[in-house]
Amino acid sequence: MKNSFFILLVSVFGFAQNNPNPGYWQQHVSYKMNVEMNVENYKYTGNQELVYTNNSIDTLSKVYYHLYNNAFQPGSAMDARLQTISDPDKRMVRTFKQANKEITESRISTLKPNEMGYLNITNFQQNGKLATTKVVGTVLEVTLAEAILPKSSTNFTLDFEGQVPLQIRRSGRNSSENVALSMTQWYPKMAEYDFEGWHADPYIGREFHGVWGNFDVKISLDKNYTIGGTGYLQNKNEIGHGYEDEGVVVKHSKKTKNLTWHFIAPNVHDFTWAADNEYIHDKIMGENNTELHFLYKNKAENLENWKKLQEKTAELLSFYNKNVGVYPYKQYSVIQGGDGGMEYGMCTLITGNRSYASLVGVTAHEFAHSWFQFLLASNESKHEWMDEGFTSFISDLSMDVIMPPKEKDDNIFESAYNNYVYLANSGKEQPLSTHADRYDYNQTYSIGAYSKGEVFLAQLGYLIGNDNLMKTIKRYYFDYKLTHPTPNDIKRSAERVSGANLDWYLVDWTQTTNTIDYAIKSVEEKQDNTVVTLERIGRTPMPIDLWIIYEDGSQESFYIPSTLMRFEKENPYSQIKRTVLEAWDWAYPTFNIEILKSKSTIKAIVIDPSGLMADVNKKDNIFEKE
Repeated sequence: MKNSFFILLVSVFGFAQNNPNPGYWQQHVSYKMNVEMNVENYKYTGNQELVYTNNSIDTLSKVYYHLYNNAFQPGSAMDARLQTISDPDKRMVRTFKQANKEITESRISTLKPNEMGYLNITNFQQNGKLATTKVVGTVLEVTLAEAILPKSSTNFTLDFEGQVPLQIRRSGRNSSENVALSMTQWYPKMAEYDFEGWHADPYIGREFHGVWGNFDVKISLDKNYTIGGTGYLQNKNEIGHGYEDEGVVVKHSKKTKNLTWHFIAPNVHDFTWAADNEYIHDKIMGENNTELHFLYKNKAENLENWKKLQEKTAELLSFYNKNVGVYPYKQYSVIQGGDGGMEYGMCTLITGNRSYASLVGVTAHEFAHSWFQFLLASNESKHEWMDEGFTSFISDLSMDVIMPPKEKDDNIFESAYNNYVYLANSGKEQPLSTHADRYDYNQTYSIGAYSKGEVFLAQLGYLIGNDNLMKTIKRYYFDYKLTHPTPNDIKRSAERVSGANLDWYLVDWTQTTNTIDYAIKSVEEKQDNTVVTLERIGRTPMPIDLWIIYEDGSQESFYIPSTLMRFEKENPYSQIKRTVLEAWDWAYPTFNIEILKSKSTIKAIVIDPSGLMADVNKKDNIFEKE
């Protein structure tokens, strides 16, 4: 029955390469791992068999694995980065006073041998032949025994021994909330090879990229621990712990010391698990027979929040299914662990000692990542804004529906806009094309990835209309799910839906720090009419919505297309008369509009009443009668 279930899942998913780009290909992996965890000393041993399929046109003589645990050692690149960046992640440092001077110290730098993390690899073989390996920080470099030809597969086997570090960033043991094991980035993980080549980035503290494939994982550990994570538990009626079928009672012999948990995960690009001996495990059914699991510490002050969270998670599933696309897996787990909130395959790890609103909000964000990172698996090390920004956009929309504020905001993305404008005016902004590890400041990365990335979509709605925006998100998901889309792909999805030309927008918004800045330069009488002169101050061109309010309470709007778009959007204010003017070419710094009424009858003029155009100086966007 287990095998037929797995075969069914694989047949449903297939090895999907539905990406519409001509010549698209992606590599494939199939992992089998057996792991034994010692919960007394937090060391684990295991073996891994990996079938690697080279779908590229290239012959590969080397491969690379990520050994993420090695980052949690004194002197590592992650440690060095913490000591050199001016605003280190507060979770990863400790601050104290010494001789009346405030000292900030990397928590990694003080790890003792039995507290740090490591992942040691031995007996690496390819098709039964020893290969040459070299460890460089968090990357294992492998010179192959035999080259992997295009359109062929090879078998890798290895043994590994690891130590779970004290919990510092995302993964580790004994978190601040006393969760025993947050097992993320814990195994030797094949690096991605795609049309750009190898992505064997060192782990400095940012994001991840992985190869699509299947996981067959057996984890043996103390029988009192409950596991949650990626995949489908295959032996639930042997394990129990809340996974067993209805009506089944699972009792373990007193002689039983360890249980072996068997998980299968088809078509994912990572495998994560967490375990604790005090977890409460609840399960409810969500839309499309999706099991929603909740694993959290038995702490009295949090129990009510975790119980209330469960139905909200089901609502989130329905919202994302409707507004992005159907979630294809049959389980998702919300697990207390980690150091904040972080997305993984079929699960998230989040801290649990939160208010109810915060618990729902973080779950909304991390669950949304299942669509924008674990199904639309863009390279979040290079294009972090596609992952974090798009996730922030859709989760803000979801929260507005499932946890509506007492007073509705005209622009529910206002916080993201404010953050972006602050960054744009700070002098610290770097282009979104900056690699996630290369930002000068953590704050610059965070605002760029989350807020400017969110504004990319919200502002796209300003450009092509909200209906076209939501259709674009669905088209993007349909065309590129289970592949690795690039920034050009979201742009092309929007162009296919709307018919607009948007290359200029993608370039200016993501590859430069050009800003949008328009102004009402002058409002002057011309006989019985009024001439309004608009000025483009920033480098980035935009179409303009202009709203006129008259003394008698009537209103009208004017729409000035951009020549770069070759497009006219539908009137977003259908109840108000709109006049479409000739397009404004970027080369001209000013644009005149003649209004067939005298200046004395005009009460106010507003550029972009929606607030969805990210103008960095809105003070000159309004004219009001004195």
